[in-house]
Amino acid sequence: MKEKKLEALIRKVSGKPLQKSKRGRFVDPTLQATRTPESETDEDTKHLFKEMKRREF
Repeated sequence: MKEKKLEALIRKVSGKPLQKSKRGRFVDPTLQATRTPESETDEDTKHLFKEMKRREF
């Protein structure tokens, strides 16, 4: 049997479609190398924006 016919038969018998393998997201290694390290100001900025989201202006 050919692969497609075999897969169709398996789907029909099992009642579930075959899952294709999921590929991971590609991450460029140079992007990580050029990223600046997090500092305390980043934490302060995150906290500030979190508080701003809670408030209504």
